[in-house]
Amino acid sequence: MTNSKLNPKVDEFLSKATKWKEEYEQLRSIILDCELTEDYKWMHPCYTLDNKNILLIHGFKEYCAILFHKGALLKDEREILIQQTENVQAARQIRFTNVQEIVGMETILKDYILEAIEVEKAGLKVELKKHAEYEIPEELQHKFEEIPGLKTAFEDLTPGRQRQYIFYFSEAKQAKTRASRVEKYIPKILDGQGLKD
Repeated sequence: MTNSKLNPKVDEFLSKATKWKEEYEQLRSIILDCELTEDYKWMHPCYTLDNKNILLIHGFKEYCAILFHKGALLKDEREILIQQTENVQAARQIRFTNVQEIVGMETILKDYILEAIEVEKAGLKVELKKHAEYEIPEELQHKFEEIPGLKTAFEDLTPGRQRQYIFYFSEAKQAKTRASRVEKYIPKILDGQGLKD
């Protein structure tokens, strides 16, 4: 590993890390063996190929992880990639809770990293869902039938605003909560406003 590859911002990030420091350093060493350029983006070590993001290292309370920006395109023959939430479309993580796991998986990790590099070189893109593919909550569907103009007003919103509403309504576990959320936001939808406008 030549020192010219090391990014001073990542050195600083590692020097300040109180949790996962050893794990980050091990991951860094494995990743740099794969000929990627070390960068620092979104306050995390990020590894790129020709200025395209391949993966980053990040940590949470329960685990640290490498996150592949186009992880959804990897074969994942070992079934170790994790989709953080159901709304994450492209990125996938491999999670760790200790440095021994990382050391033990070095060869596998390199295989995944090299595959991610090949995906980028091939110019593959993750086919993102269109908003029409998101399921409209039943409670909103009922209101579309009840209130003339609501469906049209909803469809006139930008795809991003539609998605925000769909996610917000859908994440409520109980039907009555979903119904009250829909009810509350009908005036904004009719006004052409998004959830946060």
